[in-house]
Amino acid sequence: MILIVDDKPENIYALQQILELNQFATDAASSGEEALKKLLKSDYALIILDVQMPGMDGFEVAEAITSFNKTRDIPIIFLSAVNTHKRFVTKGFESGAVDYITKPVDPDILILKVRNFYRLYEKTQALKFAERELKALNESLERRVAERTRELQDAGRELAERNRELEISNHDLQQFASVASHDLREPLRKIQLYGNMLADDAGLAGRQAQHLDKIIRSAERMNNLIQDLLSVTKLSEAERFEPTALSALVQDVLSDLELVIREKSAQIDIGPLPTIQVIPGLIRQLFLNIVSNALKFAKPGAIPQVRVEADFTDAPDPDAAPVAEGPFCRIVIGDEGIGFDEKYTSKIFTLFQRLHGREEYEGTGIGLAIVKKIVEKHNGLIFARSKPGEGARFIVLLPAHRDVQTASSLESASTTETSL
Repeated sequence: MILIVDDKPENIYALQQILELNQFATDAASSGEEALKKLLKSDYALIILDVQMPGMDGFEVAEAITSFNKTRDIPIIFLSAVNTHKRFVTKGFESGAVDYITKPVDPDILILKVRNFYRLYEKTQALKFAERELKALNESLERRVAERTRELQDAGRELAERNRELEISNHDLQQFASVASHDLREPLRKIQLYGNMLADDAGLAGRQAQHLDKIIRSAERMNNLIQDLLSVTKLSEAERFEPTALSALVQDVLSDLELVIREKSAQIDIGPLPTIQVIPGLIRQLFLNIVSNALKFAKPGAIPQVRVEADFTDAPDPDAAPVAEGPFCRIVIGDEGIGFDEKYTSKIFTLFQRLHGREEYEGTGIGLAIVKKIVEKHNGLIFARSKPGEGARFIVLLPAHRDVQTASSLESASTTETSL
């Protein structure tokens, strides 16, 4: 709306007719005082102000308008037929006007100027509204960021507390497992000891001898099961990675398996094995479990044959081309035993899962599950390839160094293989 301020009704009427014919809404005040009262109550986009008025003249009214925060940005056009001298025009602009038009005025020129200042005011108001909205949005965003920061801090403290509780719980579990395994294995050792003494001294035969043999063998299986379960609990302990010669670990394993190897006349072929950064005790357990399985699942009547070899690759891919030095060490342990159907690959790495009956092949069903956990702790991958009657190959891919970033690169390995 446009406010027309003039002490002469005929001037107001003439301006209203011109403006309303051009689709502008108008309001009028016959004095400066009345104009100021209207400005405090209503919003106007433009003021057309007469200079020569009784009481407050136009200059005083303009100065008052520009002194109020609510009205200071409303454009003011002075309209005068008397005060046309340069000094009055200058005073008009100094009072806060945006234009000074002398009478007689060309209606077309007046409308052009009114339209331009009207649009300018609308754009200014729109910009101010956008600024207020942006300020409110920024304040809202700052509040949300502050709230989210507090939530994250609280969550961090809660997570730290839960981790501390978990560490205590893990420590207690390890302590319990250690004590429980000792208490369970002590009576088992006596069962085995006195069972063997009975077998040697009692001279039992027939079904009695068979029953005693089953007792001794069951006690032995229970002892192995306890040992394997204890190995699982130890996997949660923090252990140090260090440069380790894999060949030395394999030789230690062969020493532990010396009696079994000799009894079965097994042929163990060890290729060149590198030195990489691993947790020595766990990787030794890995070799022990896989090689033990290879000896256990040999073809009936055949001499077990096992080969252990290793190389390096540039990618965590079991079929990647070997390189002289790469970020990943590929360890392959193969045998010529009974093998298995690859559709059961995921099953063999699950705790207590067996593909063969205990009557055919002894075991606890934990060995390869432990291997899986060991590989996971090293941020590695394991693949199993086999066919029934054609042996099995276990391919282990481990980061050769601790600074190798494997979290994302290992995920990009072939999804057609079974991995950890």
